[in-house]
Amino acid sequence: MPQPSNPSPERAARGDGKNIPVEDTHAAAGETQPPAGTTDPGNDSNPSSGADAAAAPIDPQGSASAQAAQVIEDAEAVLDGVVIEPSIDEQVAKAKAEAAEWQDKYLRLHAEWDTYRRRTAEQREAEKARATEKLVESLLPVIDDFERTIDYAEKNGEGGLLDGVKAVHSKLVATLVKDGVQVIDPKGEAFDALEAQAVATVEDASVPDETVADVYQKGYKMGSKCLRPAMVTVTSGGPKREKPQENAAK
Repeated sequence: MPQPSNPSPERAARGDGKNIPVEDTHAAAGETQPPAGTTDPGNDSNPSSGADAAAAPIDPQGSASAQAAQVIEDAEAVLDGVVIEPSIDEQVAKAKAEAAEWQDKYLRLHAEWDTYRRRTAEQREAEKARATEKLVESLLPVIDDFERTIDYAEKNGEGGLLDGVKAVHSKLVATLVKDGVQVIDPKGEAFDALEAQAVATVEDASVPDETVADVYQKGYKMGSKCLRPAMVTVTSGGPKREKPQENAAK
């Protein structure tokens, strides 16, 4: 059985052959170093990059640029939340523009109201005229009978009857005229085909052509509408009648 060898005095003095416990410096270093110095086994980056970055010198110009950019960003963020009040001139200009806009709206509304009121009044007048037209048309034969009675009384000397009939006739015609009825009695005037109907012609050289000689039956109209044209006789053989355009030109 081999015997353990005894170290020589020189080796003993140097410590050769002794088991000296060694501290785990790597574990201690891992506990004292910051996390930025640790290495990730799954990361392919250089383990010494953290230490190199920490040891790298700081660029003063880059730091100043970063600080300036941060200041500008903070200022913009502050300005975004600040409401800038307009100046007095801008406020006055804005108020004038709003006043002009409201004035324009008022004028337009006023014009539309005037147009509506005028049209409504015209419609009421037209409806009133249409309501009266039918009544007047039904009364026209009564007026004709009155006029024939007056003509008979005048020719046969019925003085008492004539005065009474004339009074009733005048009162009836006056009532219709008051409601807008116009009597068409164009004797001695130029013939108007819109308001008169020629039933015969008579020779008369003393007056211009197309002059109404006699009225057999009067006509009536309301406003611009002719309810019934007058029945007349028209002259012929006289000088030509000048047209209204020629008279206006002269």
